Amino acid sequence: MIKGLFETHLFVESLEKSVNFYKNVFGLQQCYYEEERRAAFFWIGKPKQAMLGLWEKPKEEIDIRHFAFCCDVDDVLNTSVNFLKERNLKPYNFLKDGTERPMVFAWMPAIAIYFNDPDEHILEFIAVLEGEGKPEYGIISYRQWLQINSTTNII
Repeated sequence: MIKGLFETHLFVESLEKSVNFYKNVFGLQQCYYEEERRAAFFWIGKPKQAMLGLWEKPKEEIDIRHFAFCCDVDDVLNTSVNFLKERNLKPYNFLKDGTERPMVFAWMPAIAIYFNDPDEHILEFIAVLEGEGKPEYGIISYRQWLQINSTTNII
């Protein structure tokens, strides 16, 4: 019955600031704005396939949320960090290696890079990698992922 996730919603402190971020900085297509309810909606990817809703609330009513944007592997690997930096966003990973390189969740497997929106919500670009997951490796660099797969696929 379930075929995917259609929408997710965030509370934001300033609707105008967040609309500017998601529309003009991030490039999502705004599909609806409702002044009375202080809400705005954006298509994610192609129209009518996935949606992000923003709802203005006082700062004390906002808790930090997380969601990920599905991307192509090549985009996460080769484009995402520059895309974020060009928009004055700070990419980060969970490797604790002092870099801004995307990392691999070996259990899926998927490659990802993180960043924050103006309200400090945790956003992510993620792409599922080919092959079987290897949960025993945890979170690793893409280079390590390639090394593991080249040594485990030798006959």
